[in-house]
Amino acid sequence: MEKPAGRREWLGLAVLVLPTLLVAMDMTSLFLALPQLSADLGASSTEQLWITDSYGFVVAGFVITMGTLGDRIGRRRLLLAGGGAFGLLSIVAAFSTGPVMLIVVRGALGVAGATLMPSTLALITNMFRDEKQRGKAIAIWATCQFAGGAAGPVFAGFLLQHFSWGSVFLVAVPAVAVLLAAGPVLLPEFRAPASGRLDLPGVGLSLGAVLLIVFGLKQLTTGSPVLPVAAITAGTLLGIAFARRQLTTPSPLLDLRLFRSGPFTAVLVALVFAGVAMAGVGLLVTQYLQSVLGHSPVAAALLFAPMGLGVAAGTMTAPALTRRWTPATAIAGGLAVSAAGSLLLVLTDGVVPVVAGITVLALGTGPLFALGIGLVVGSVPPERAGSAASMADTGNYLGGSLGMALIGLTAAAVYHGVFPAGTTPAVDVTRPELAEQAKAAFTTALNVTGVIAAGLFAGLALLVTTLRRMKAVAPEPAMAG
Repeated sequence: MEKPAGRREWLGLAVLVLPTLLVAMDMTSLFLALPQLSADLGASSTEQLWITDSYGFVVAGFVITMGTLGDRIGRRRLLLAGGGAFGLLSIVAAFSTGPVMLIVVRGALGVAGATLMPSTLALITNMFRDEKQRGKAIAIWATCQFAGGAAGPVFAGFLLQHFSWGSVFLVAVPAVAVLLAAGPVLLPEFRAPASGRLDLPGVGLSLGAVLLIVFGLKQLTTGSPVLPVAAITAGTLLGIAFARRQLTTPSPLLDLRLFRSGPFTAVLVALVFAGVAMAGVGLLVTQYLQSVLGHSPVAAALLFAPMGLGVAAGTMTAPALTRRWTPATAIAGGLAVSAAGSLLLVLTDGVVPVVAGITVLALGTGPLFALGIGLVVGSVPPERAGSAASMADTGNYLGGSLGMALIGLTAAAVYHGVFPAGTTPAVDVTRPELAEQAKAAFTTALNVTGVIAAGLFAGLALLVTTLRRMKAVAPEPAMAG
């Protein structure tokens, strides 16, 4: 029987949620600050796009490498180095003097941010060896991640009312200071005992594959499909080359043999497609709240916050569900609840059913994120937990990008099919009768998005239900230092 975690481990968990909150808030808080900083820096529309996207691009591209690097050099070492870099770069970003400078700094922040998520999750896996305690710790970690994402725009709105746009970046500094001060005392060091050299060609292939695919998916909605399709094709080819290399090299970045496990593969598939559904719904709902219902960005952020808070509530209650049901049943049941929440969006015509729909949808995903991620990182020996954590993170990023692109394209096609008067999904028309038609067309697009999301969640619930065993393989002892 594994030794239960004590006070030091739980205090260490409190330290580990700080970088989790940082990354989650940084991904969402910039949207409200964008108009103000763009005016101050004189950013063009293209530069604005890169200011928002450069961080996410680089995080997605480097998370696989950083998860494996932490396994090799030590997770605490990588976490503290990445956290320190994140704090310093946040200060530089806050005082950027031009859009190009901010784009470059945001990209560098992405490199630092990529060290944080897999390191925190891998350390939690090593610190909490008891299965029940580990499940509760991962649930707390996931709760903070989604609560941070929900709180980001709201907190940013408060800061922007009293301070300049740079305050959105400076808020990271105190959290980093606490991490650097308490981390060496409360967090143990873990590393693989015999990890071999870092596979640099594999790093290049994984970076190129993820960056090209994510870039292509994001660009699908911006104009001609030629460049996006070419990028996705090139990224796919690099991904195939990466997979072949991982199956033959003696020190792979990712152990692809893990995909032989049905539960492991099913959870990763569920994480990707749940990300597709949630990102697509999030994109349409935020636009619906502002463009159709006429709410301000801050009001829309407040009305949209229940989606992140719903996931947070679902992750917190997930460990309790396993007292009565197996993880498979809890995850499948949660996904069925998400499907029901999505159907509320099919019937929507106003703020109440929209907010109710996204809340129920998000609540149902909680068991997947809490129990599913626990299964992924618990399916490998502790010395490879960083690599496994990076798979889950990459799946989330790819799912989110895929959802924004494909569901965004589908919604735009529905909108223009219903209202093909040459207007955009921003519902920016001046004639009252056309404005009403455009709003009705956009509402129809949201209804169709709800149907797609319901179908995805129902399919994932069926996939998970077919699994007979949803329990992590007992891990081997880790090498502590």
